[in-house]
Amino acid sequence: MAKKKDLERDKLSWYIRLITLGDRFSYQDFFDRFKKGFVEFLIVFFGVLVSFSVEQQGENFGDRESNIDNLIGLRDELIDMHEYTLEYIDQNELITGLYEVQYQRWDQDNDSVFISYEPFEFHYAPLTFYTNRDPFNPPRVVYDAIKLDGTFRFLGSDIGRLINDNYDGTDLKYLIINTDKEEKVLIDDFSYRLGHQWVYDLDKIDVESNEFWIENREYIQEDHFVKYNLFKRIELWIQIREQLEAYDVNIKKNIKILNEVIAEKETEIVVVWWWFSRPSWLRASQKSEPEEPQDPEPSADQ
Repeated sequence: MAKKKDLERDKLSWYIRLITLGDRFSYQDFFDRFKKGFVEFLIVFFGVLVSFSVEQQGENFGDRESNIDNLIGLRDELIDMHEYTLEYIDQNELITGLYEVQYQRWDQDNDSVFISYEPFEFHYAPLTFYTNRDPFNPPRVVYDAIKLDGTFRFLGSDIGRLINDNYDGTDLKYLIINTDKEEKVLIDDFSYRLGHQWVYDLDKIDVESNEFWIENREYIQEDHFVKYNLFKRIELWIQIREQLEAYDVNIKKNIKILNEVIAEKETEIVVVWWWFSRPSWLRASQKSEPEEPQDPEPSADQ
């Protein structure tokens, strides 16, 4: 016997007939089926949602790992840049000191005024090597690789600006210009003087021979153009040294920042593909524990 709440199909309105599965309609049966369908829909919906979320987290996790690797690679390359800059500073100071002595001795009444005497009887004329130059060119392989593969954006805007300042910043551009184009101008002027003036006044031009600088020292002393050229180049070397020191200070600062960022990311707790920063109290307790001795960071004095 049908329940009292069951209604015959032909007595139902047209829109209820659309959702009636049998000859009779039951509100209780309808709501039971609706709840069952709704629950199944939620299960499928949230299952798909979680699946997409896990997939997205997997991609983000891969990006995170690549980001850490990139940060470590850039930190290590900045250390190489720091060491390269220190070596360049030492070279700059050596060359500047050598030619400052030559400039100060320029007008001395001495046939060996253009000869430098080193220990073990090694003698040479500093102006013999005057046309040599070494443009400032720090390592940038890791930086270029990161820019090429498109993962530079994962570093974040703050870190990106910090890194860009070392690799493509104004300070570096001026250093490259001064050690390349500006030096080349002075060298070209010196070479032009030799090729368009000295060759007509002197019997033989052999700047690699010490005898040449000894035999023609009075003529060279009277060439105020070459002396002024040397003066301007010494000024340029002094300016370059100041730029190098400022550039190295910036490199060391950024190395410290990258070390802090890397240390923070490496202390994050990873659960499946989700990662969480460790609580501040836990990080504080870890800092209070004795740490293994580490090599000191490179400094400008080393």
